[in-house]
Amino acid sequence: MAAPLDELTSWNADWTGLRVAVLGLSVTGFSVADTLAELGAVVLVATESASEEYARLVPVIGAELHVGPLDEVPPRLADFAPDVVVASPGFPPHHPVVVWTRQQGIALWGDVELAWRVRDKVPRPDGTPADWVLITGTNGKTTTTQLTASMLVAGGLRAAPCGNIGVPVLDAVRDPGGFDVLVIELSSHQLWYLGLQQDGPRPVSPLASVCLNLADDHLEWHGSFEAYRDAKAHVYAHTRVACVYNKSDAATMRMVEEADVVEGARAIGFDLGVPGPSDLGLVDGILVDRAYLADRRTSARELTTLAELQERGLAAPHVVANILAAAGLALALDIEPAAIREALRGFRLDPHRIEVVAVADGITWVDDSKATNPHAAASSLAAYPGAVWVVGGLLKGVDITELVAGRGAGVRAAIVIGLDREPIVSAFARHAPTVPVIEIVPGDTEDVMAQVVERAAEVARDGDVVLLAPAAASFDQFSSYADRGRRFADAVAQRTGRGTGGSQSGDIR
Repeated sequence: MAAPLDELTSWNADWTGLRVAVLGLSVTGFSVADTLAELGAVVLVATESASEEYARLVPVIGAELHVGPLDEVPPRLADFAPDVVVASPGFPPHHPVVVWTRQQGIALWGDVELAWRVRDKVPRPDGTPADWVLITGTNGKTTTTQLTASMLVAGGLRAAPCGNIGVPVLDAVRDPGGFDVLVIELSSHQLWYLGLQQDGPRPVSPLASVCLNLADDHLEWHGSFEAYRDAKAHVYAHTRVACVYNKSDAATMRMVEEADVVEGARAIGFDLGVPGPSDLGLVDGILVDRAYLADRRTSARELTTLAELQERGLAAPHVVANILAAAGLALALDIEPAAIREALRGFRLDPHRIEVVAVADGITWVDDSKATNPHAAASSLAAYPGAVWVVGGLLKGVDITELVAGRGAGVRAAIVIGLDREPIVSAFARHAPTVPVIEIVPGDTEDVMAQVVERAAEVARDGDVVLLAPAAASFDQFSSYADRGRRFADAVAQRTGRGTGGSQSGDIR
């Protein structure tokens, strides 16, 4: 018989015999099952599908695998009578198995909750677990996570980026080398599950946290914008040192104001304006800190300059905002400005994030396929005003009207791709009727980007930018946003004889 759940707050607690059902067998689901099996729990993995590799490994680690439909509770799961259900982030609140779990009064966790409970597996030299830094937001999460980890490493700390960035938190927790800090990117899905545990025995309590921004996204998962916002707000709960927020996004400020934090935690603002005494911002082209120095009411200290960032392709406004947010988190761990500057000198954006793939015949071709929602696309359009805009895909229930109304009239032309073309075309007709709109009718995915590039070259003029910033998901015509970006780059290279021909990096979830 396992110990009561309230006592299972350490790797060294007695997890033996705890009956746990794991929902889903992606990279996250497998990390959960593998961890629990190592702890001695009795594990049943329930999934609708499983890769050949994971299907082979689940029995090897000592867990049971059930593969089959989950549109209702399978009898094997009900008979298993779990003490805890740990759901992968893809399972929304309205999923039948999630609803059943809550109705039965069974404890429902996400992978982050489990990771927090066992985070002491590989302690620091002083015997304490690694500190956690939590990062969320509609856009910029991955870049900010990478930036923050780079700054911490430059400052001499052993830091690992993990979470929604691609490396499960549990894998980082179990790394035998151990870390001083885990920099954890959290999706709204993970935060919804984390919110279920905020009143638990030892709730997640990060050293520092940030919500970068908030805009419509994943509404089909959460059910409403309000639910999505509330999930994001969980990132600030029980923060100990610094709640970093976006001064240009009032929603993030309200999240901090309403958060239940540890006494003494400070609110640290950032934006592209002149900073106040508890903020980071810009003064005459210099990124400065006025939050973490003793005489912050009368002085500021330099972090880097826009000119230096421009040399490294990091001067787009939304990237500068991410840098300021990351610096706000790193400074909370006493990292010196010199280390932040050093980290930025070696930092490069991931592929498919405002990546210039070719310059030919006076036209610059930019791949920002990672702009999978309107908020992200708006940032790209702000960086490249007057671009030929390649837009469209799966809108995920999000209304694109506001984006077209705000930015559409300023583009040279719009090339619309994907299945959800009609809302985009209609928005242009209403709000930017003089802008040429070119529809690419869905066909073979090999040909979509070739058609896009051909039509873009027809309308682009000398000095123009052709910008792939779809404001939509990619899964209607491509396997991922990275696949979409690679195909764009390949098509550009084919036409111009220049460019990267597409990044060869792996996809990030």
